[in-house]
Amino acid sequence: MNTKPGRILRYAPAAWLAALAALAPAAPLHAQAGAGQVSLAHGTQGPDATLQDLDGNEVRLLDDADGKPALFEFWAAWCEQCEGLQPEIDRVQADFGDRVNVVAVAVAVAQSLRRVRRHAEAHGAGYPYLWDADGEAVRAYSATTTSIVVILDAEGKVAYTGVGPDQDLVGAVTGILSAEAGGP
Repeated sequence: MNTKPGRILRYAPAAWLAALAALAPAAPLHAQAGAGQVSLAHGTQGPDATLQDLDGNEVRLLDDADGKPALFEFWAAWCEQCEGLQPEIDRVQADFGDRVNVVAVAVAVAQSLRRVRRHAEAHGAGYPYLWDADGEAVRAYSATTTSIVVILDAEGKVAYTGVGPDQDLVGAVTGILSAEAGGP
């Protein structure tokens, strides 16, 4: 058996993604990248889940939706697509942080809580990172991969889902806020 480090590292990301997919129920992806139904059906009530903050305290995911839209990104420090999506998430936080709650849901696949803490401290995003230690949020949101974004409207219903770094989250949030304000 060939156990050269390069060969092991080449296949390791696939193993991580397979482990993440095992946490979620099988669900077909309806979009390849960007906007589309890749998690829960639009218009359905966003489910709650118990996670931990980075200090190990138990928190409820929907506490971060509390009466205004919420953007949840299923995220990992090792995910290159999440890294590519980061500037768009940061723009949403900068432009709409007072009207939309942004939350990074850190999946517990191939990363530790310590690694997530280090990333959050270094990045200084201004929004919470929550640790999904047992995959409860991953299963609840059918997040079969990382870089999935789910945006709930102010009523807690799924208004947007997408996957990958090419999502127009600023446009999605603008549209959701406009619709809630009675705009076109």
